[in-house]
Amino acid sequence: MITSLIVVLVIVLIVYIFLQHPKFGKKPSGERLALIEKSPQYKNGKFENQTFTPDLAEGASFIGVLFEFFFKKVDRKIPTDLIPSIKTNLLELPINQDALVWFGHSSYFIQLEGKRFLIDPVFSGNASPIAGTTKSFKGTDIYTVDDLPEIDYLLITHDHYDHLDYKTILKLKPKTKKIITALGVGSHFEFWGFPKENIIEKDWHEKIELEENLTLYTTPSRHFSGRSFKRCNTLWTSFVLETKDFKMYLGGDSGYDRHFAEIGEKFGPFDIALLDNGQYNKNWKYIHNMPEDVIKAMQDLKAKRVFPVHSSKFALALHPWDEPLIKVTELNAQSADPIPLITPMIGELVELKNEKQEFKQWWKGVN
Repeated sequence: MITSLIVVLVIVLIVYIFLQHPKFGKKPSGERLALIEKSPQYKNGKFENQTFTPDLAEGASFIGVLFEFFFKKVDRKIPTDLIPSIKTNLLELPINQDALVWFGHSSYFIQLEGKRFLIDPVFSGNASPIAGTTKSFKGTDIYTVDDLPEIDYLLITHDHYDHLDYKTILKLKPKTKKIITALGVGSHFEFWGFPKENIIEKDWHEKIELEENLTLYTTPSRHFSGRSFKRCNTLWTSFVLETKDFKMYLGGDSGYDRHFAEIGEKFGPFDIALLDNGQYNKNWKYIHNMPEDVIKAMQDLKAKRVFPVHSSKFALALHPWDEPLIKVTELNAQSADPIPLITPMIGELVELKNEKQEFKQWWKGVN
C-alpha cells in the first residue's frame, strides 16, 4: 500500500515538473483574460464554437479511441521512402514575386504585395511536447529557420503543437516583426520573450489593415485549443488575406460547419483557399474535415483553386499517410464542378496568381 502510494506520488511529481517546461506556454491572465471574458465566443469559462462541438462523435468513447490507436490492427501506412521535395531559395526570392511555399502539414510561407507571411511553422521535426513521439516523415524537414528571410507577419491559427512549435518560435524571434493570432495565444509569445507591442491578438470577425493594399480578417473555424490539460482557454481562428485584386482563405484546423458558407458569402469568391485535409477520423469528425467535407467546404467558400493541407508530414490519425491527397483528388474529380487543386511538393514554388499552373500527383509511387 505504502509502496503503491509512493509510486503514484513520484509519477505525479514527474508530471508536474515536466509541465513546468516553458514549451507549454502560459495561460492568459490579467488584462488579457479580462479582454477574453468580453468575447462573444467565451462562455462558461472557455471558448466555444458557433455550434455545439463534442470532443468525440456520437457512439465514440475516449477509451475506445485509445484502444484503436494502440491495440487495434490498422494499416496506418507510415511512409518508408523519402517524401519528395524541392528546395526553393527563399532568401533570394524577389520581393515583388507573389508566391507560396509549403513546408508540409499546415506550415507555409506567403509572399504577397511585397510582404512576407509565415503561417503555423513547425521545423523541429516533432509535433508533440514529448520528444520523439510524433516525428516528421523522412524528407519533410528540408527547411530550417535559417532558410527564411525576415518575416513581416507571423500568423498562428491556434496553439496546438503541430501549429505552434516552441523550438521553431524561439529561433524565429530575431526574424519576426509582427505576430497575429487569436485571443489568448499571445500569452505564450509574451511568456517566451516576444515584445508585447509586436503581438496582435484578435477575436473572430475583426479587420486588420496591414498595409495600404493588404488587409487581414479573422474568421471562425470549428476546432479547439490547449497546450496542457486546460482546453479552450485560447481561441482558434482562420484568416482571410486580401489585396484589391486577390483574395486568400487561410483555413487553419476545422471541422465542417456553416462558417464555410458564411465566409464564402461575405468574402468570396476566393482566388485560393487552404483547407484542413488530413489527420481526420470518424470519431473526431467535428474538429477535422473528413474528405467529403473538404469538397463541400471548397464549394461553400466559392474557391477558384484549393490547396489541401494538414497532411504529408506527421501521422496524427490512423489513416494512411497519402490517403488525404488521394481521396480529395478523387472526390473533387467526381464532383459536378471540379475545382483546380494546388498540390505541390514540399518546397515547390506556387505562383499565387497563375491559375494555369499545374502540379504532379507526387505522392503516387511513394511507399
